Amino acid sequence: MPSTESPTLRQRRLGAELRKLRERAGLTATGAGALLGVNQARVSMIETGRTPVSADRLRSMARAYDCSDEELMDALASMTGRRGRGWWEEYREHVPVALVDLAELEHHACALRVALLIHIPALLQTTDHARALFRSVVPPMRQHEIEHRLTHRIKRQGILHRADPPLYTAIIHEAALRMAFGGATVARGQLAHLLDMSEFPHISVRVVPFGADNFPTTGQSFDYVEGPVPQLDTVQLDSHHGACEFLDAEAQLAKYRAVLGRMESCALSPAKSRDFIHQRMLDL
Repeated sequence: MPSTESPTLRQRRLGAELRKLRERAGLTATGAGALLGVNQARVSMIETGRTPVSADRLRSMARAYDCSDEELMDALASMTGRRGRGWWEEYREHVPVALVDLAELEHHACALRVALLIHIPALLQTTDHARALFRSVVPPMRQHEIEHRLTHRIKRQGILHRADPPLYTAIIHEAALRMAFGGATVARGQLAHLLDMSEFPHISVRVVPFGADNFPTTGQSFDYVEGPVPQLDTVQLDSHHGACEFLDAEAQLAKYRAVLGRMESCALSPAKSRDFIHQRMLDL
């Protein structure tokens, strides 16, 4: 298969997982190439995502690396082949590349768990709320940049309305419910939309009130994206510079799974969360 100059996040992750398998087997790229009948450069190109790999080639590599985890091999095989052109590719020249990667990651997710302190989750935002957020960015965005970000965000939300939506859990701190971006009318509309979305069977909204005890946080919002097997989970962190950071080391995943567990233990039940949001809407 020909190489690609701009590997997607999914391709880079596939290559990174193959590198992990190789390193666990105690092989250098040169040694792996000798076992596979290719040169070291070919192995390196696959591991950086710049050369697509077929499912058959992947299984050969996994066998050479003594991988016996069939579930993991099947999951990795599903990530192989040429890059499909998803809708997010249309935005590669218009929004930060990390947002293109995030849309691809969400599209392939089996489940999503998000934790936010100040903002409503992007996938649950109304158009008016999102526009108000983009207008508050420092330094200010130009109008065409706002519109590109807005349409990109709305298209990301489509995963919650498709025939096979991922399970979606949003842990939202009370502080986020009290932020009135765009004014009271926009805020009321956003809370009403949040209530409507929480009624979907695949969506769970959990509110963490100010009085919650033992709430673990470093003050940073994050998304936990579940893959077909736990090894392929990903944590996405927001940054004040508008970029996304993606984490996938086993220790990092374990940490954020534990943090989410603690957060959920501090949160109200979905039913009580709806009551809480409804009362907040009435107070505006």
